[in-house]
Amino acid sequence: MAYQQNGQYQPQQYQQDVVSGEQYRYALTNFRIAHEKVEQQRQQLEEQERQVAQLRARIALLEGVPDAQRINKSANTVDDFSIKNGASQLDKTINRWASELVQESRIPLPQLAEAALADVAGGLDLELHMNAVSSLQVSSYLRHAMSEAITDGVINCLIVTNSTEANVQLTRIHEHLFARDPTVAGVWRRQTFSAAVESPTPDMSLSILQEQMPELIGILGNQLPTAGGTLVFDSAYNFSRMLHGSPAKGGDIFYRAFAPEIASALYASQMELIKRCMSNERGEPCRVGATLFPGLVKVSRSATGPDNVQTVVRRAQVVCECALGGRPTMPVPGNMGHDMQSPIP
Repeated sequence: MAYQQNGQYQPQQYQQDVVSGEQYRYALTNFRIAHEKVEQQRQQLEEQERQVAQLRARIALLEGVPDAQRINKSANTVDDFSIKNGASQLDKTINRWASELVQESRIPLPQLAEAALADVAGGLDLELHMNAVSSLQVSSYLRHAMSEAITDGVINCLIVTNSTEANVQLTRIHEHLFARDPTVAGVWRRQTFSAAVESPTPDMSLSILQEQMPELIGILGNQLPTAGGTLVFDSAYNFSRMLHGSPAKGGDIFYRAFAPEIASALYASQMELIKRCMSNERGEPCRVGATLFPGLVKVSRSATGPDNVQTVVRRAQVVCECALGGRPTMPVPGNMGHDMQSPIP
């Protein structure tokens, strides 16, 4: 477009940025080199992702993870929610068993309480209080006895076969492996559980109960405890298998249970009172009346030494002596106030 000056049209002049051919070729060459490097990095990242995926698949195969879980990256592993949900279901089963036994059994309540306490406390002189024993006390003692049986007989002993001797040996093998290499122990444990029995046989469950609470199971006629038609030990085994047989977030950890003893000191970091205790709130000394559900600790190896590190992931559910209405007449023989700072022996 032209413009007029002094009555005459003059052509419009434009200023243009012009680079030399050499500069253009230099910029183009640098751009092509940068593009090639970005493409090379992308290919390297894809190759790393493929190698990581193959490594994860190999680890899952060694751990015995089912094919569906190996394919599905979002498959659930044992985590805080799984533990909370599984523990809640087992807690309800134990509570229902104790309630049904107290309400429906023809065995007198004093006899039930005496048998339960004989198993968990080694025998007590209950003559002064037996006539006034309440259904709450009996139910609590029954839950304490079952909690100890599940702790020592199921969770802390790897139930892999229907042979007690074999399970004891497998538990010892795991302890030795964990002491040497926790990661190898974790792979071995989960791979072992991938071939474990679906549920222990009735004879296996009965033998564990006869060992853990002989007095109580004896007066119950050597019958397996049930809650609503479900075997309590089957629920306990499923919970234990979930803890030990599922891939965890870390391969160098495993779980163990603990049941605080009657008359032991209360530790807020390891026990949770399910009934309010005014004495405890005032800071006065109070002791465990009964453990209604065991606590759970995560065991891992210390990064600075050979010792194990125990972290409470679920506190034991207990009721204190005050809320239970007192404690048995005489102290339990032996040391009932063992150091709960180290709940796992």
